[in-house]
Amino acid sequence: MLRKKGIKAIVFGATDKSDFILIPFMLAIIYTICSGAFGLPMWKPLVSPFWTTQIPGIFGIALCGAAVVGMAASLVSFGNSFRVGIDEQKPDNLVTTGVFAFSRNPIYVCFDIFFIGQFLIHRNIIIAVAIVGFALVIHRQILREEEFLSMHYGKEYEEYRSKVRRYL
Repeated sequence: MLRKKGIKAIVFGATDKSDFILIPFMLAIIYTICSGAFGLPMWKPLVSPFWTTQIPGIFGIALCGAAVVGMAASLVSFGNSFRVGIDEQKPDNLVTTGVFAFSRNPIYVCFDIFFIGQFLIHRNIIIAVAIVGFALVIHRQILREEEFLSMHYGKEYEEYRSKVRRYL
């Protein structure tokens, strides 16, 4: 829909090629989940569960569901301003309403919540390590985005930043 309006929403890696460091963490999580679901080869010690009770998995499913709902709300709030990456060429308006009135980074928060939910469901070392790596890379991206937003939107962003938390 954005492309039809002449908006290039995917600018991931355009500013900094090191953005692609995120991909191995995503692939590790996806492969680990798929290996269990589809019987793909995986070294058993890496996917052995930390605990045997299924109760945390139920909470994990609830977290994943909440994260998907939060992601949808974030995309609706973003509207035409949605971008993947930092768009230095054609940034849109600063979004401060909807879920962005509660968190400056609701999409990243939802990603983290979703992956924590996946950990509670699958409860293994690969997902645990990948989540930590993913969170560190995302935090680095947030700091870069904040620097850009501060330079581009100036006082408007600083006022927003003073009122709304980075995460929750």
